[in-house]
Parts: sequence; C-alpha cells; structure tokens
Amino acid sequence: MAEQEEKQFAIQKLYVKDVSFETPNSPQIFTEKWEPQVEFNLSSNARELQENLHEVTLTVTVTVKLGEKTAYLVEVAQAGIFAAQGFSKEEMGPLLGIYCPNVLFPYAREAVSELSGKGGFMPMILPPVNFEAIYAQKMQQEQQAGQPSKPN
Repeated sequence: MAEQEEKQFAIQKLYVKDVSFETPNSPQIFTEKWEPQVEFNLSSNARELQENLHEVTLTVTVTVKLGEKTAYLVEVAQAGIFAAQGFSKEEMGPLLGIYCPNVLFPYAREAVSELSGKGGFMPMILPPVNFEAIYAQKMQQEQQAGQPSKPN
C-alpha cells in the first residue's frame, strides 16, 4: 500500500493586485444629505500557477449612492499565492474557494476602509462574509447548470 502524501499548505505571498477608487460626483456629493445606499459585491477566482502553487484573487466592489448619484465606488482585488500539496481534488475546491478567500478578506476589508476614508467619506467597514455558504451556492448553481465543478 502506497504511503499517502502529507498535506502541506502555506501562504507564499499576499498582495493587492488591483485597486480603484472613484468619486464621480465630487465635490457636490459632499454637500448633500448623507443617506447612502450601499451595494456590496464580491467574487473569487483561483488559478494554478504551477504544480502545487495557486493564485487566489478576491475582488470586492462597493458602490455607495445617494439616490441616483454615485457617491463613490471602490474596487479591491486582493490576491495571494498559496502552496498546497497532498490534498485530493475534492479537498482543493473548498481550500481554494473557502479557506483562501477567508485569508484574503481582512486585507481587502482594510483596503476598502482606508480608501473610503481617504476619499473624504466615513470609512466603510465591511461585514463578515460566509465564504462556505457562497461556495456551496456556487457549487449548487454549477450542478443545476450541468457544468463541471472547478476549484473556484
């Protein structure tokens, strides 16, 4: 019986891959009554760089509007390079689709908060995210669509 390979996981690098901050209606937007509507979207993407080395990118987009006017839009693509070996194909999906985005989210949250504050607005503090539920929903949608499951 062949010995099972030992599971190893390590964060190799964390970095901001892309960042954007826009205030298309400034400075007039600062004179209006502050009753914002916030739209929060996120997505993650994983790709294999080489054997046992993966890049995971978590993209967070926050759009804040006052009525029909956009107060600001911030988008952060927080990425990481993760080494993973000894994991089965079934284990890699949740590792890249749940665990890695959980590692990246606090960095993306900090960037969004800092950018919104530097833009002249109250710092935007993003709520916690349940990546396990998002991953499960994505897998269910792919099964219903008849698509093969990918790690992310």
